Amino acid sequence: MTAGLAGTLASTAAAADEGNSSAPAAAHHLSPLRAGALEAELGPAQRKALIQGAQDRTTSTARTLGLGAKEKLVVRDVVKDADGTLHARYERTYDGLPVLGGDLVVHTPPASRAKGTVSTTYNNKREIAVSSTTATFTKAAAEGRALTAAKALDAAKPSVNSARKVIWAGGGSPKLAWETVIGGFQDDGTPSELHVITDATTGKELYRYQDIETGVGNTRYSGQVSLTSTKSGSSYTLTDATRGGHKTYNLNHATSGTGTLFSQSSDTWGDGTNSTATTAAADAAYGAQETWDFYKDVFGRSGIKNDGVAAYSRVHYGNAYVNAYWDDSCFCMTYGDGAGNSAPLTSLDIAGHEMSHGVTSNTAGLNYSGESGGLNEATSDIFGTGVEFYANNSSDPGDYLIGEKVDLNGNGTPLRYMDKPSKDGNSADSWSSSLGNLDVHYSSGPANHMFYLLSEGSGSKTVNGVTYNSPTSDGVAVTGIGRDAALKIWYKALTTYMTSSTNYAGARTAALNAASALYGAGSAQYAAVGNAFAGINVGSHITPPSGGVTVTNPGSQSATVGTAVSLQVQASSTSSGSLAYSASGLPTGLTISASTGVISGTPTTAGTYSTTVTVKDSTGATGTTTFTWTVSTNGGGGGCTSTQLLANPGFESGDTGWTNSGIINNDTREPARSGSWTAWLNGWGSAHTDTLSQSVTIPAGCKTTLTFYLHVDTAEVGSTAYDKLTVTAGSKTLATYSNANAASGYAQKSFDLSSLAGQTVTLRFTGVEDAYLATDFVVDDTALTTG
Repeated sequence: MTAGLAGTLASTAAAADEGNSSAPAAAHHLSPLRAGALEAELGPAQRKALIQGAQDRTTSTARTLGLGAKEKLVVRDVVKDADGTLHARYERTYDGLPVLGGDLVVHTPPASRAKGTVSTTYNNKREIAVSSTTATFTKAAAEGRALTAAKALDAAKPSVNSARKVIWAGGGSPKLAWETVIGGFQDDGTPSELHVITDATTGKELYRYQDIETGVGNTRYSGQVSLTSTKSGSSYTLTDATRGGHKTYNLNHATSGTGTLFSQSSDTWGDGTNSTATTAAADAAYGAQETWDFYKDVFGRSGIKNDGVAAYSRVHYGNAYVNAYWDDSCFCMTYGDGAGNSAPLTSLDIAGHEMSHGVTSNTAGLNYSGESGGLNEATSDIFGTGVEFYANNSSDPGDYLIGEKVDLNGNGTPLRYMDKPSKDGNSADSWSSSLGNLDVHYSSGPANHMFYLLSEGSGSKTVNGVTYNSPTSDGVAVTGIGRDAALKIWYKALTTYMTSSTNYAGARTAALNAASALYGAGSAQYAAVGNAFAGINVGSHITPPSGGVTVTNPGSQSATVGTAVSLQVQASSTSSGSLAYSASGLPTGLTISASTGVISGTPTTAGTYSTTVTVKDSTGATGTTTFTWTVSTNGGGGGCTSTQLLANPGFESGDTGWTNSGIINNDTREPARSGSWTAWLNGWGSAHTDTLSQSVTIPAGCKTTLTFYLHVDTAEVGSTAYDKLTVTAGSKTLATYSNANAASGYAQKSFDLSSLAGQTVTLRFTGVEDAYLATDFVVDDTALTTG
């Protein structure tokens, strides 16, 4: 797939089916994720293992989803969130034939939060079925019709690649079809890969889309930048070994091949003028490195395929070629030199735009036609804009204008405007039922507009010296949440919830799911997504949470003189921007970070302290919470002061103080005994081990008692202990519980650990579950007290 900024082929595709659907009957509810649940960083071996594991389970997954006997799943990718949630993306086959538009994503929470598949994003409505896989409309006839379609679009020198038999499931009832790819060139010199889908029974054209997607821009205005090159002997090559091995090649005005790798004796590339071939090369290499760093630093994504491997760039394509494009077949970016070969299209926003087409192709795979094509183009505009802001280059400051440095219009105006897309004379500001009939570069307008509204809000605003004035379709004002949050929501929507034929309604659902996963369904960010979409005539408005700042009470705290502590105060605001933290009544020796809300230090004076934390947001609104902090001496010298030794005993401060396998959470499906947070071990229904531990020093000469509350429920039947929870203190086993101990409510457990006085021991809970039927072990309100 290749994509960019200016269109050449009109789209006449059928309307895309909605890219989201409810979970199958066998699924459980999607568990809420904590704010900021971005992707976990995975090494190549870890990612490979996740993909292999998903592939090994395709048969059982297909059965769980209710797919037909002739359907099989093929894993495309697996994304793992920081909290352990897995999102496995699949393509389908039917009776050995590829199913186009049959892709789906299975969303699975971590073992401690659900039992099995909990949610699924489908491209179509469940089971695929056709009456026959024998074509009555011949392959040759399908190829002929596809060639006629290409000629009708004025494609230059079209050539037919052999058609293949497929199942078309991108809209309406599944149909046996032929997919033909027409090669050659588009009328502006861009390579063509026009896909035509023809009904194999009637000969009717079902769908068409262009798989070469084009773009424009100019990075010669980025000024002097630092580039990473590779030295070999006495020569340097424009190879960035620190970013997956990205290479920049010189096509020298050819229109095929890889070209020649830029190489020279000096490590200074280009002179800022178009007369030197290496200037465009330096711009392309700079755009590639900034795009790589943007995806890595903002989203934790390592390269376009998230596999640590870079694409490559080709500059000086063709003669006076006024465009740029991404091509999946070569996994590369290609840049023309512009009108008169005087303005290479290698700017930051164009580089980010083109490589983002590669990210889309390797995640949701949005079809480049109709509404999904507009979303594809807008996604590249959105992330290209993100790259430009991320680079923070004074010669090309971030803005919400697309292709503003190129002047393709000849009058100094940008190619597209995100605040009011219709200012370009072609793009739509809002959704309508006819939107899918527009060229994808113009049907992208509403999604670009939505992103601007989500980032900056409606009305007049000046950013980096550029003044914008963004309206809404219904005249209702929209409040922005900031560009960083908007980018994270759109990225998660793309990589986790969208599929190939997602339309605008499906994109709203995907973005709301992403906002819920990242910030919570009751958050200001969630409401802002709904309202930004309402501002482009997609869906209704969502009432944001009541104004002000909410501060979560961490519960009573205890500490020991001379022992360091760390407590993260949790707070949120309905407004965007940073929060400022302050505190009064802290134990002597402790301070709070004004920017992060972490209370840390080493207590120096015993006593009982009433601590009040105040949090202020960017609008001046404040929220407070008050709790008790008890600081005790360590009971040395034969005396023993009554104290609680465990940090964060009720889990209300999240993971603070505990080492665990991602099982501390506030999931309401297993309610806490008190407060909101628990440690929820197991509950997966497959072979799994969860752990929870904390090391603690028990003072000499003290009577010490461990207590905790345990709730057990299970899907197992009978008294056989299949799934077990073992509690240990150091090498001492205190108790073992199992599915046979299932009961309603919490039961308190108590153990005398006086024999361990004077030792530092690790208190550990280990839950081991077999391969069948789930058992949940939920721990809350722990305490290790001396007296």
